[in-house]
Amino acid sequence: MDTNVDPVPSDWHEALPFTELERDGARVVKLAGRQIALFHRGGAVYACNNHCPHEGYPLKEGTLSGDCVLTCNWHNWKFDLRTGANLNYGDNVRIYPVEVRDGGVWVDLADPPAEQQRAAALAAFEDAFDEDEFYRYDRLAREIARFEKAGGDPLDAVAAAIGWTHARLPDGMTHAHAAAPDWLRLRDRVARTPGEKLMPVLEVAGHLNWDTLKEPRHPYAEAIGDWDADAYVAAVDGEDEDAAVAILRGGLHAGLGWDDVEPAFARAALAHYQDFGHSAIYVLKTRQLLDYVGADALEPLTLALTRALVQAWREDLIPEFRAYHDIVGEWQAGDGDAVDAAAWTNLNADKLMRAVAGSGARPEVIYDALVGLAARHLLGLDLKWQDATNNGVRHNTTWLTITHELTFANACRTICERYPELWPQALLQIACFVGRNVAYILDEPPLDEWRVTENDIPAFFERESRALLDHGQFEYIVTAHLVKTLTAIEDEVTHAPDAAWRDVAVAGLNRFLHSPLKRRHSLRTANQAIEFVTNED
Repeated sequence: MDTNVDPVPSDWHEALPFTELERDGARVVKLAGRQIALFHRGGAVYACNNHCPHEGYPLKEGTLSGDCVLTCNWHNWKFDLRTGANLNYGDNVRIYPVEVRDGGVWVDLADPPAEQQRAAALAAFEDAFDEDEFYRYDRLAREIARFEKAGGDPLDAVAAAIGWTHARLPDGMTHAHAAAPDWLRLRDRVARTPGEKLMPVLEVAGHLNWDTLKEPRHPYAEAIGDWDADAYVAAVDGEDEDAAVAILRGGLHAGLGWDDVEPAFARAALAHYQDFGHSAIYVLKTRQLLDYVGADALEPLTLALTRALVQAWREDLIPEFRAYHDIVGEWQAGDGDAVDAAAWTNLNADKLMRAVAGSGARPEVIYDALVGLAARHLLGLDLKWQDATNNGVRHNTTWLTITHELTFANACRTICERYPELWPQALLQIACFVGRNVAYILDEPPLDEWRVTENDIPAFFERESRALLDHGQFEYIVTAHLVKTLTAIEDEVTHAPDAAWRDVAVAGLNRFLHSPLKRRHSLRTANQAIEFVTNED
């Protein structure tokens, strides 16, 4: 006998006389604050939690078949009472050891050890990622709650989800990762009740699940090379994922951390005006997410980020932005303290890049002017473009297009404060963003209609942050933009509380958060499809 094994705990309670259960076939008893459903069938006795794990319907009112399958008649969930296994959907039902002693029915209410409960909840959480869509979101919430109830840290569940989903991302890192630290920041800063604290974790898990749903594994290269920052950037630029991953693995196996590899990621992200700013945003958010979930997530996050960088669109290769590389190569560092930002208001991308490069101002001054323009755009988006149904594809502009000006700018500032040598690329790429969107902005943005008074700005951020905890939106891509935009603008206002653009930026956020967001452009899509097909050779 192994004397080092802890004895199985027990907590036996007498429930009722066996004759009563034998007579009725099913009974509910309350023991130690729990509702236990008892069943007698074929000479055997079974005990389970009386609440269906789906929506709490009393299982005593269910139907028990001859082969010990208990059906909850509310939504037809079926459970094997011998094991508690759910036979068609997700959550298992809690069963209890039961014995008949001296004419009485006894039930063992002892809980498994906490470590065992946490392991079971985490395994069930992973299983929920492949659950039927109708039940999946609710089940994710329940499994996280079970994990936490057993003493687990919900952030460990997030880290685990990052680990088991990263190889199911065909295009690498997504908005799920980019929004994750912002949701977790809301959890820290404004969530008060247990439900409010669970919601941001659920949002992160749900978005990761959505982006990987029904995706097979897309393995990363297993080769291990030698870490070389220049070689890594070159591999990303050459769209050679296997080479980039091998170089990255070499660094990670050598014990390098995010601080060691981040400069190469930042360089790769800003080597092109690419992916409409997502690449730089992903670099920033990787750092922030690691601060929450810990270094164990470093490898899956950096692998997913590498794939995203390799596959990023290179918008600086299209005619609208093609001058970018020539202009960044001609950049001259300046030390001026002012620019004529008003003269930049209606410049297109090419002209704005040239104005920025030739301004002679310090990067921080140029940045301030560009953020002012981006704030004006957020406040002044002409919603006729969002509602248009007969426009060309290149004019498919919505709120989500405009918000990226400021979320990208926020990422650029944060990155360039650590790596100032990247300011020229960052500023010219912000200019690409701003210049591209000038055609979609009202001549007179409605500041008075959406203004938030100076004294109310802190309360505004608090209020809108709390509102996001019950956002009511179905699409994760929408909620990601809501939380990312709010977070970026709050960060920029905190960084520069006296900036001339502060009131415009906050008013723009106010308008964005409380304006219609048209997502399904059914007539526009139909019209554009007809035009495209008509012009096909």
